[in-house]
Amino acid sequence: MAADDVSEDPMVVLPAPATVKAAADRFTGDVWVDGITNGAGPGTATLAAVRFSPGARTAWHRHANGQTLHVTDGRGIVCSRDGHAIVMIPGDAVYTPPGTWHWHGAAPDSFMTHLALSVAGGDVEWDGHVGDDEYATAAASGEATTRTR
Repeated sequence: MAADDVSEDPMVVLPAPATVKAAADRFTGDVWVDGITNGAGPGTATLAAVRFSPGARTAWHRHANGQTLHVTDGRGIVCSRDGHAIVMIPGDAVYTPPGTWHWHGAAPDSFMTHLALSVAGGDVEWDGHVGDDEYATAAASGEATTRTR
C-alpha cells in the first residue's frame, strides 16, 4: 500500500456510553441499552446491544431505513402488525424492511439480548405499547416454531 493511501487518522476508538434503562414510553418491562455506535459519519450505522427481561418488549415502531436484529442470548419474539411472529434464538438475524410496523422483545420465560442495527439518519416512528393480549398471541403463535441450535 502506498503511503498516500493512508489517512491521517485511519482508526479511532469510539467512547462507550453508559448503559441506560430504556424509556418507559417506548418499552414495556425492564430493558437495558448499551449504545455501541451512533453512526459517526456518512454511510454508517447505529448499533446497540439491548437486553430484555422475560416478557419485556418495545412499543410498536417503524424505521425509515429498516432494522436488523441479531440475537446473542436467550429467546425472543419479533412481530409485525399483520400478526406475523418470529421466535428468535441466538445466532438468528431478522431484517425488518423500511416502514414496517413491528415490535420485539423477550419470550415470556427467557431473558433475551440482541444487537439492533439501523442505517444512520433513518428516523424511528413510535406508536403505542403492545398490549398483554397482543403479546400473548404472538408468543403463543411462535411456540409452534420454537427451535434450538
